[in-house]
Amino acid sequence: MSLTLLFDLDDTLLDTNMEVFIPAYFQALSKHLFNHVSPDVMSRALVHGMNLMYESDDSTRTLQEVFEADFYPMLGIPKQDIIDDLEDFYDNVIPTIGGLTRQRPDAAPLIEWALSQGFRVAIATDPLFPRKATYHRIRWAGLDPDKIELISSFENFHFSKTYPAYYAEVLGQLGWPEGPVLIVGNDVNRDLLPAHRLGLKTYFIDGEPASSPEPIDAAQNKFLTGRGKLADLRPWLESVNLYTLEPSYKSPEAIMAIMASTPAVLQSLTSSLNEAQWGHEPARDDWALNEIICHLRDTEREIHQLQLKLMIEREDSFIPRPDTSVWANEREYLSEKGPVALTEFASARIENIDKLKNLGTEIWSRRARHAIFGPTNFLEVTSFLTDHDRMHIQQAWKTLKQL
Repeated sequence: MSLTLLFDLDDTLLDTNMEVFIPAYFQALSKHLFNHVSPDVMSRALVHGMNLMYESDDSTRTLQEVFEADFYPMLGIPKQDIIDDLEDFYDNVIPTIGGLTRQRPDAAPLIEWALSQGFRVAIATDPLFPRKATYHRIRWAGLDPDKIELISSFENFHFSKTYPAYYAEVLGQLGWPEGPVLIVGNDVNRDLLPAHRLGLKTYFIDGEPASSPEPIDAAQNKFLTGRGKLADLRPWLESVNLYTLEPSYKSPEAIMAIMASTPAVLQSLTSSLNEAQWGHEPARDDWALNEIICHLRDTEREIHQLQLKLMIEREDSFIPRPDTSVWANEREYLSEKGPVALTEFASARIENIDKLKNLGTEIWSRRARHAIFGPTNFLEVTSFLTDHDRMHIQQAWKTLKQL
């Protein structure tokens, strides 16, 4: 059985005292750009931009876009005027502060073992740093970034670890793998609790971290699937029944997180495609990517919006489910522009999420009657929606792998 492992980086695979590292990072960047901007202005812009990324739940903008929309105006300098110096900083200056971190001797052997077992491995680090800085930190841990299937950074992610949607975005960019999933981290509040709220199993890295996260209380300890030092993880995985690590995405929080993540995932997966790739059909009966996105857009507009409206308006409503399989041909999706359809899908999805945000918790148990599945309730119908999302992201991911 294939296992998907999501590893936190700092104080899990790499000893990083963030209370020392972040000030040193900011100081080094301020010094490098001193000819362009004063250290005080630089520091305020960095802190403000980081806070905006922490708080952003905008599925239409990457964290890089959120950061840069605020950062450069605060500096009073266009990006193009300092981009060369920034690149030089990440290429040549960041490596000089690696001595503030320390390798964990068990990290590299553990990752090599996991890869040898055929497990899928992602580095699920808070995506608040550029890719180059993140890759340096991974190398400081003794790891090769090129061997890791997915690494989160601010260029390709839309949510920080503040939100369960971050973990949905990780899994979405992995093509929503079937089978067991385990998140491994040292910080309950930022690594494990959001993952638990999505429905993932969690492993707490115990011991003396370089930083000082809050201690675990009794309530938090209950949702930990396992705990121990990094060296304990391999024997624990070798002894555990992997079926017990299967996730469940059926809670209201999980549903909301997946709904929020889907437009973000699709944006990241398709951001570099050209027109020919958008229209590529893997096989005669397979959908091209623009057909998948158009299908999601029209289903969101014409089915999901109607279903939510009916269930919100009254108890025991009848939920229709038209046949959408003919839409691709009837509506000539292949002639549409995939990026435009994706923007339209994201807009319709945000509208539906906004409706759900304003409802009380009692709505999730409201009864309904589904045209296909019979007696049901609000929670189950919305879980069908996220199942539909995950299925088509899996389809899109497989199509992308064939380009």
